[in-house]
Amino acid sequence: MSAIRNKVQLIGNVGNEPEIKTLESGRKVAHLTIATNEIYRNDKGEKVEQTEWHRITAWGKTAEIIEKYVVKGKEIAVEGKLTHRSYDDKNGEKRYITEVVVNEILLLSK
Repeated sequence: MSAIRNKVQLIGNVGNEPEIKTLESGRKVAHLTIATNEIYRNDKGEKVEQTEWHRITAWGKTAEIIEKYVVKGKEIAVEGKLTHRSYDDKNGEKRYITEVVVNEILLLSK
């Protein structure tokens, strides 16, 4: 288990049209969100559905695959690492982002 340090695997539905940018170097980056759903029964036996949203970033060839084949609503599986970063917004306030930087994607639905 020592080889597994920071690994995330998610299966979910794409929540927005992927945003693709081409950098000056020609390398592409894709940003999108996916929703994962968990269904369980609470203490009263009632069915509860909980949705979590995840910010996804992909680079290079993976971004190119997303650009060609991924649309809003599509079910995908992703594997990557969890990252955290911060920036100052236009008002000078510190903002924090947690995202999954993807290195593999699997297209599940048609």
